[in-house]
Amino acid sequence: MSVTEIPDGELAAVVTYLEMTAPPSDADQPSSLQLRRVTMDAESYRGLFRKIGSPWLWFSRLAMTDSDLEAIIGDPEVELFEVAAVEAVVGMLELDFRESGQCELAFIGLVPELAGQGHGRWLLAEALRLAWREDIRRVHVHTCTLDHPAAIAAYRRAGFVPFKRAVERFPDPRLTGVLPADCAPQVPLLGTDTSA
Repeated sequence: MSVTEIPDGELAAVVTYLEMTAPPSDADQPSSLQLRRVTMDAESYRGLFRKIGSPWLWFSRLAMTDSDLEAIIGDPEVELFEVAAVEAVVGMLELDFRESGQCELAFIGLVPELAGQGHGRWLLAEALRLAWREDIRRVHVHTCTLDHPAAIAAYRRAGFVPFKRAVERFPDPRLTGVLPADCAPQVPLLGTDTSA
């Protein structure tokens, strides 16, 4: 066995890539939540991204410039959805169709308060219903060891098959100022603030 130390101020995660090459059998999943397609500017997108992703240290879109982010979320081949409970926004879904014949579930998630209530299963079923279109031959997603511990099991239950793993190493976004230091208390914070 080989062990590589990660310096203070950095994080490492094992990324698992999953795919499906045929639509799953239809399985309606009930939920009181609603999925609404939306358009957003960079600031609104980042607010939703933080709300859903900060407990899992999602930071990639927060570190982008406005123009780079708007080039993605404004692309006609990228579809954004918010998940709503009455009037509160409690989740997000981003489908990326920019690669011909494929759809990436780029981001999918709910606020942690909804965990264990079946809403995640509903959201994933809705994501797949929207992803599979006549010209789509493959739907793919990736998750990492910083995401919700049930993520891989949920994807596999939905019909995804793992096909690749990688190790990703990056500066801790809580120390670079991209996310607050109190995000993701389940991940130990080691190092000093480098945003100053």
